[in-house]
Amino acid sequence: MLKSSKIILKKIKNKPEIAVILGSGLSNFFNSSEIKENIPYSKLPDFIKPTVKGHSGNLVTGIIGKKNVICMYGRSHIYEGNNPQDLKAPIRVLKDIGCKILIITNAAGSLNKKIKSGSLILIKDHINWSGFNPLIGPNDENYGPRFNDMSNAYNLQLRKKIQKVGKKSKIKLNEGIYAMYSGPNFETPAEINALKILGCDVVGMSTVPEVIIANHCGIKTLAISVVTNYAAGLSKKKLSHKETLSEAKKAEKDIIKLIKNFIIDYK
Repeated sequence: MLKSSKIILKKIKNKPEIAVILGSGLSNFFNSSEIKENIPYSKLPDFIKPTVKGHSGNLVTGIIGKKNVICMYGRSHIYEGNNPQDLKAPIRVLKDIGCKILIITNAAGSLNKKIKSGSLILIKDHINWSGFNPLIGPNDENYGPRFNDMSNAYNLQLRKKIQKVGKKSKIKLNEGIYAMYSGPNFETPAEINALKILGCDVVGMSTVPEVIIANHCGIKTLAISVVTNYAAGLSKKKLSHKETLSEAKKAEKDIIKLIKNFIIDYK
């Protein structure tokens, strides 16, 4: 068990079964009345403090619909200079403390003119074009096998459940394939065109490492992209992180409502 896992378990009364990771521009998951514990990453030796605006770097526990939930307010990225292997620890901490389901969110660029800013895309698969994999190196058999299967990394059963919740909540939720680049620069028009040919729908700079690690250690995973812009070459507008944050904030109400309703309905 990792050091951070022991610290967290000493602070919380009930183990959480569901974990959430908030992406860029999303910062209001729990209401103040729902929060039980708020632990800064600086007090958790296995968590890297994010350096990017829009990622506060706090681990927060709370109650949603009588369920114990833990939420990562922000994540670290490869483009910040972090060793990809260091991204394993936070997900393995979630495993250590009892999480069985992980819901990941991110901000992403659209590769399809029909998928506009503000859209929510339920990721059904990914293409890892980052050039990195957090499982490279010695394998820890306590968490998973040397070679793990990725054919159901974005759990089909959970995707069906959240689609039903979306319809019930009147929140449109399309499905698509996510491509990951390492960043920090946005992709070129030629790179975007290549991804379109490969069948990708959205592109971003995160999520894939967490999905790989969660899948490796047996945590069922969902991932949802908030579309914040058209990718390079699809619009004359220059891309910026400022736009990413502002557009993600506009869709925050819908994605938080969707996730909370899923947690409440989940059995």
